[in-house]
Amino acid sequence: MAVRLRQAGIGDFTVFERGGTVGGVWRANTYPGAACDVPSHLYSFSFAPGHAWSRRFAPQSEILQYLQGVVRDFGLAPHLRLGTEVESARFDEATGSWTLRAADGSEHDFDVLITACGQLTNPSIPAIPGADSFEGRAFHSADWDHDYDLRGRRVAVIGTGASAIQFVPEIAPEVEALTIYQRSAPWIAPKNDRTYSPAEQALFRRVPARVAAARLGNWLFFEAATHAFTGADWMTSAFTKLCDHYRRASLSNPELIRKATPDYELGCKRVLITSDWYPTLEREDVELVAGQVQRITPDGVVGPDGVERPAEAIIWGTGFSSHDFVAPMRIDGQAGRELNDVWADRPEAYLGLTVAGFPNLFVLYGPNTNHGSGSVPYTLECQMRYAADGVRRLRDEGLRYVDLRPEVQSRWRDEIAERSRNTQWVAAGCTNWYVNEEGVNTNNWPGTWLEYRRRTHRLNPGDYRAARRTGTEHAQPVAAA
Repeated sequence: MAVRLRQAGIGDFTVFERGGTVGGVWRANTYPGAACDVPSHLYSFSFAPGHAWSRRFAPQSEILQYLQGVVRDFGLAPHLRLGTEVESARFDEATGSWTLRAADGSEHDFDVLITACGQLTNPSIPAIPGADSFEGRAFHSADWDHDYDLRGRRVAVIGTGASAIQFVPEIAPEVEALTIYQRSAPWIAPKNDRTYSPAEQALFRRVPARVAAARLGNWLFFEAATHAFTGADWMTSAFTKLCDHYRRASLSNPELIRKATPDYELGCKRVLITSDWYPTLEREDVELVAGQVQRITPDGVVGPDGVERPAEAIIWGTGFSSHDFVAPMRIDGQAGRELNDVWADRPEAYLGLTVAGFPNLFVLYGPNTNHGSGSVPYTLECQMRYAADGVRRLRDEGLRYVDLRPEVQSRWRDEIAERSRNTQWVAAGCTNWYVNEEGVNTNNWPGTWLEYRRRTHRLNPGDYRAARRTGTEHAQPVAAA
């Protein structure tokens, strides 16, 4: 977002980052085997194509280096306030400005607030009876305990989500025994990963068209795959057959095949991409326990069969609180409305970006901007273009603020509900992090990314009501938190 503001001729902005360095999820998640499940050339920005990837699917360390390189190459360091957590933001209608309060007690005034908190930021640990009684070591995958040596230990992994399928194959050869507690089996597709030779890496550096071609090819594949989740039954069926064949070809034990077979339709939950998971399940020192964990004891975990299996360590692979789009930050808009309260039952934002009653606020990777197929950086670029256009209009047209019209948000709510009706996330009827407790799709975009790009190409003034500045008012800078 900072790069796009600079490119739009807007240089007065500050980026607040609670961590000590940039990188977000790729700084926070350092568990063994952490890597992207989108090909590297697509999981990067169009304005900063990556040339140094060692593999088709980049590992965590390379993505972190890439993001640090973007900061360096675009000269963003002077705009960063690292180690600064924003606790709250309050809008003043009279001045059209946002006042941010940081954890250190300092306050800062800005014209525009852009949140970039992500959807998968706050780790989620289920409330399992007896968890506090466990006498061994316990930690979440997003807060990996690198000081704890797993070698020779009896380890329990609770959860089989996107993180677990990456770290489990890495730690399985080191531990004495590994028990995996799986509430529901994931749909898994093979990961067509490979290393890039030095010659290929040199080609990426010298021939930008090669990187652009790879990016386009990957984008076309994922764009076509969106239809498998949004109502094209024939495509859903094709992907289902691929995953079923891969599972049967990879596992030889009939009982293990039964446990590893999902009991819900493909796409209802996140489809995982890995070529290491099934071989790991076949190891003699690995046990897959299917069903809900009953409780945790001081010495282990009691599975759905009532059997207590000993454990010296528990690793939570249970994902994140996906509906807390800005929490724990408090954002107060007009008329005393607080955004987390407004979103308590159903998070929603027009185009995933703006909310009525919260002027000059843009939400990156907000409600209904995720998907079962595609690249988040591509989505973010669409949103960055829209937000930058909004900031430019405020500046060029002398506006104090723009506020989304309630009727526009209402139409958007109806559109999302109607278009979500036949998607796999809603129609298949399973429990997933894409929908809320009432089964309403709050996280995913029910269309193609080409359509989303078109609709976010620029801000439509007719969607907003605007208040102009008086001759004595002066503009404030822009904040991204």
